[in-house]
Amino acid sequence: MSIFATKRAAEPVRQAFLLSPVAAGCAVFLSVFAGSAYAQTQDNTTTTTSATSSVATAPNSAEQAATAAEPTPPGATSNANGQVSTVTVTGIRRGIEAAISIKKNSNSIVEAVSAEDIGKLPDQSVAESISRLPGVAVQRGRSSGKAAEISVRGLSPSFNGTLLNGREMASTGNARSPEFDLFPAELMGSIMIYKTPDATVVGQGLASTIDLRTVQPLDFGKRTVAVSYKKSRLGVKQRDGLPEGDGDRYTLSYIDQFANRTIGVAAGFTRYEEMGGGQAKFNSWGTATMPYNGVDVKTPGGFGYDTEVGSHNRDGAFASLQWRPNRNFKSTVDLFYSAGETGLKKTGFEGGVAYNGGGTYELPHVLSSATVANGVATSGTISNWKGVVRNHYEGNEDDLKTIGWNNELKIGDWTTAADLTWSKATKLGSRYETTAGIAGRAQDTLRYSGFDGGNVTQVKYTPGSNYADRNIARLTDVMGWSGGEASPQAGYLAQPYVEDQVKAVRLTAKKAVEWGPITGTTYGFNHTSRDKSRTGDEGRLVIKGGSGPYAAVGVPGSDVAQAGASGFNVVSWDPRGSLGTVYELANKVDADIYNKFWDVSERINTAYFMGDLDGELFGLNYRGNVGLQAIHTRQTGGGYVIDKARCVGNTAQTCPAQRVSDGDSYWDVLPSLNVSFDLGNDQALRFGAAKVVSRANLDDLRAGQNFGLATQGVSILTGSGGNPQLKPFRAKQLDLSYEKYFGNKGYISAAVFYKKLDTYILRAPRAFNYAPYITPTTPLPTTGPFAGSTQGLFTQPTNGDGGNIKGYELAVNVPFSMVSEYLDGFGVMVNHSDTRSGIELPEIGFANVNGDSVTIPLPGLSRKVSNLRLYYEKNGFQIAAAARKRSSFLGQVSDFQDNQQLTFIKGDTIVDLQVSYEVQSGWLKGVSLFAQAQNWNNAPFLEYTTDENNPSNRVDYGRTYHFGASYKF
Repeated sequence: MSIFATKRAAEPVRQAFLLSPVAAGCAVFLSVFAGSAYAQTQDNTTTTTSATSSVATAPNSAEQAATAAEPTPPGATSNANGQVSTVTVTGIRRGIEAAISIKKNSNSIVEAVSAEDIGKLPDQSVAESISRLPGVAVQRGRSSGKAAEISVRGLSPSFNGTLLNGREMASTGNARSPEFDLFPAELMGSIMIYKTPDATVVGQGLASTIDLRTVQPLDFGKRTVAVSYKKSRLGVKQRDGLPEGDGDRYTLSYIDQFANRTIGVAAGFTRYEEMGGGQAKFNSWGTATMPYNGVDVKTPGGFGYDTEVGSHNRDGAFASLQWRPNRNFKSTVDLFYSAGETGLKKTGFEGGVAYNGGGTYELPHVLSSATVANGVATSGTISNWKGVVRNHYEGNEDDLKTIGWNNELKIGDWTTAADLTWSKATKLGSRYETTAGIAGRAQDTLRYSGFDGGNVTQVKYTPGSNYADRNIARLTDVMGWSGGEASPQAGYLAQPYVEDQVKAVRLTAKKAVEWGPITGTTYGFNHTSRDKSRTGDEGRLVIKGGSGPYAAVGVPGSDVAQAGASGFNVVSWDPRGSLGTVYELANKVDADIYNKFWDVSERINTAYFMGDLDGELFGLNYRGNVGLQAIHTRQTGGGYVIDKARCVGNTAQTCPAQRVSDGDSYWDVLPSLNVSFDLGNDQALRFGAAKVVSRANLDDLRAGQNFGLATQGVSILTGSGGNPQLKPFRAKQLDLSYEKYFGNKGYISAAVFYKKLDTYILRAPRAFNYAPYITPTTPLPTTGPFAGSTQGLFTQPTNGDGGNIKGYELAVNVPFSMVSEYLDGFGVMVNHSDTRSGIELPEIGFANVNGDSVTIPLPGLSRKVSNLRLYYEKNGFQIAAAARKRSSFLGQVSDFQDNQQLTFIKGDTIVDLQVSYEVQSGWLKGVSLFAQAQNWNNAPFLEYTTDENNPSNRVDYGRTYHFGASYKF
């Protein structure tokens, strides 16, 4: 009989803490490997570790090779005749029970999500699945509406460390961790979030460490093949009758074992192609005043309407090859590949009311025929006005390749391992901006109505001309935005390129010992080498063959489209491929563009020690770990500085730059302690204490800088740049969690946490003297308090200190059959977190923040986050309804110059539904049909400045429907 079966035979709980190292190794294998989403048995059963099997160490110990004979299938029991019988657990309950097993058997405080079946996480994306866990919130992408970034315990998404099978990866953005969109949900077996670290987790974050796991083929009992197809409808029930989108998704998974189960092979492939529905977006320029009949009256400031249609295409694949010739050696090679293309086509219309459009071709606006009430011009006509039709395209082509090779060898009492990682990510962006309208200095009129002084999102605008007519709206430099006649700009093109490469080697050695409460030791060393850079081309688009600054050409094609929720159509076309046919590129290089070019190099060495704890204190059995990481970091940042004395234009020849570099090296020593006390009756009290760090985003470490004269508001010299000597976020944290389990069927938990920030990274301006960089041609302020002064403000990432984050988390995950047998099949998962921060950051330097306020909250922090999932599963039927809610927060979005900006985002509630049926018998057994609805309540994305009830930017996504079928055999 296996150890698992022996323990299930009513062995006392206390004995679980006195197992030999070999027995513990078996338990680890069962509770972690078999407990993951893909640890299926020959009858597709799920790991159902009993209360007495809670001896498993932290989930990262799953790196160890199995040292025992092939175990009895998880979920198996033996009858009086010694025959093995199994209990089949499928679908939603399979994912729940596997996740509970991981959480229950961990030494750290963790949260987990496991697939309900092969290639089937409970949601459409990795980010959505993670967002349903306690203390976790998701930020939707402004353009796509999809779950994009994850905040854990109120901290910014960049504070998370993200791993793939325990390894760090390259990324395609400015942050260290890759975007979750790169990981198709079908290729993930389980996801675990470490809320408290242990010393063996390399690449951890200050908020959490998120470990994405793929399948390991030797954890299966037989060959398994699964295929699925999904059809999607996007933007359903969209406002204003905008077009819907559609998509297709294909998935194939294959797992097999050979040579008497000494060789295992697993492979998965997914492809999806989506063309999104039309999304109505509105951008307000706020309110202002205009003179009318000798007095100033309140009017809208201006507007921007857009209809955006997104496209997402991605191929994802993974493969795993395992060789385990005997109990003492195992070799595993993991490969992961993701390549995709995302695009966003914008068709819009914008114009000023009180404000001019910002160019040189528009005359001062004049208000006439106004209706005034209480100082508010509720309607009126604007003359000397120009409108701009925008047809923009923003797209990215990216790919991520990761290879990991792990070898484990047992030599005597030692278990050793060597792990090699290579990961490379690239992303090429294309940002086309094109403008159409009335050419030259000809003007138009604008009529507006329905304004009450504050409802900027509801005002009705009517241009004087028909901008759907290609004889009126022509491709041209409408406004003179780049300086007017001397520098025509009929559009703009930017093509940023990011390349990131990570190499790592890791050596570990483990041994069972008897050092008082320490029953096992782990020694390790990890070296990580990382090199990342950002380059690219950009410049003005001018009409090919055009003569003079007012050159204009007709808009290709015949398409028209509604400009957001404006109620009127404008000319529409796709500008891709227009370079060389419609436009010519006037390459542009200036201080702002040079500031986007950077390269960063890091060399990080981590030595660590961890001791496994097992003992008794105050009559309570406990298990856990204590450890220490010693980390040495050497970082170098490169960038460019403009030679102001020689910069007389905006080309490489007329504005030369010099590459500069700087860097630093430093140590971090990170102790950690995790203890889990067994309170009996399947109850646990967990305590964690640790010192944690999160490294700065890589672009913050660049060495380049630029400065110039700010002319809006106070005239003053301002500049910005990176900081190659930047240190990480550092914090001390305490965690306490109570958990009550009901076998592996359900649990309730309550947790509190406290993080004391020693240092954090703040982008804020500081006083700076630009005298060493001033040349005779450098413009200085001519008016105001800084007239003629070289003193100014310089904004760069710097280290601040002080502050704290604290909160609590409550979770209930139970089947209703515990209450009554008549409710068998029903269940609920609900959690709530409340997080508060003692940090307030100065507002200067942040976008979309009103100048009247003094401080802003910590980015990413939603004070309240709640999740609810109700489900029913029986006789092949699965029905689930889920809702996630978060309060308002300061989020991060990408602006029109590809820079990350902070903006206030109003809290929302997202409701999702799903239903499926799996054929239970007959020749169709293994076939499943399913339907899902996302954003059922059509919640919009809202940004605001000071009042969340008066949004300045609105995006509507509509519902998304998915229909499909899968077959597993």
